[in-house]
Amino acid sequence: MAFDVARVRAAYPALGEGFVHFDGAGGTQTAAGVIEAVTGAMRAATGNRSTAFVPGRRALELVAGARAAVADLLGAQPSGVVLGPSATALTYTLARTLGAGWRPGDEVVVSRLDHDANVRPWVQAAEAAGATVRWAEFDPVTGDLPTGQYADLVTERTRLVAVTAGSNAIGTVPDVAAIAKTAHAAGALVCVDGVHSVPHGPTDLATLGADFLVTSAYKWSGPHLAAMAADPARWGQLRPAKLIPSADAVPDRFEYGTPSFPLLAGVTAAVDHLAGLDPSATGDRRERVRAGLAAAQAHEEAVFDRLLAGLTGRSFVTVYGTPARRCPTVSFRVAGRSPAETAAALGEAGLCLSHGDYYAYEYFRTTGLRADGGAVRASVYHYNTVEEVDRLLVELDRLAGPGGRMAR
Repeated sequence: MAFDVARVRAAYPALGEGFVHFDGAGGTQTAAGVIEAVTGAMRAATGNRSTAFVPGRRALELVAGARAAVADLLGAQPSGVVLGPSATALTYTLARTLGAGWRPGDEVVVSRLDHDANVRPWVQAAEAAGATVRWAEFDPVTGDLPTGQYADLVTERTRLVAVTAGSNAIGTVPDVAAIAKTAHAAGALVCVDGVHSVPHGPTDLATLGADFLVTSAYKWSGPHLAAMAADPARWGQLRPAKLIPSADAVPDRFEYGTPSFPLLAGVTAAVDHLAGLDPSATGDRRERVRAGLAAAQAHEEAVFDRLLAGLTGRSFVTVYGTPARRCPTVSFRVAGRSPAETAAALGEAGLCLSHGDYYAYEYFRTTGLRADGGAVRASVYHYNTVEEVDRLLVELDRLAGPGGRMAR
């Protein structure tokens, strides 16, 4: 069944404003069902969590519903889903908790391809413990993350390997399963940043080999909340710093303070939205989510192929990285213009693209691009169309002027 992008776009009220959103890597627009769920939860009587009265029980149900929804999205168990305000906050909580058990001589492996949220918490936790940080390097030409280097990086002293499942800068999709296999053979844990990968295809915690997998709901049509999934037994081995009277059960003990119950309703609705992307899909929500994201992935790849061909075919555009496997994301620069100038000019034309380093600090520092303003990023989401790509390419031609048209 063909992906009905018109039907999908109709589910996003914000698209009616006419802007072209190639900034999904920084945050997608919100699906109507999510808005309705959040609004409904705010209108209803909801108390803090309690079994003593109906509004308190509603709060409990909203938490449980969000855990179950994220579990269906990631192939996890609801009791292994920790909810939090952001992927950065959750990773810091995990890093501080694990780091408390590290000692001098222990090692942590991080990647220069990653978003800084899956780098700096580990670097800082290692520094606090006197542990050693070892760096996995990306190929400077292709942007791939060579798997073979992990055989040398991971040793018997490695306690954790942190790696992205999808670069938010250039889209690279590393072979996480192979990296995890190397890490596990040495007894190390693996924390996978799935923030950029989860929105763009079916995800399975076990297939990735992730001990911990983090994702952000606002990258897949939901509200600004995040979740980290792991085996409940893995969480059970960890004792985070917490308030004495707060819950001590897993996963509650990793969650600080009272959550936003309406936003949790939005998390559940966002997963339900993804489960409806393929209206022909059957089965339970997990099966429908996988089918929906697979259909969306095929659509995104077709749109992205047109975008990438258009960018690489223009002599005045420099595209960074040619990874063998990638999410639908590309960074580029336009000759004679800074990334900020390019993004602003496109913004005046109603096209939304990010610029700078997008927190992919090590990638842009290593390439030398960070000191010169970074790059411009275009990322495709399932509501984007080939017509929007063509509109972007026309505006880029206009920026380049008569002498910088498409290379023949």
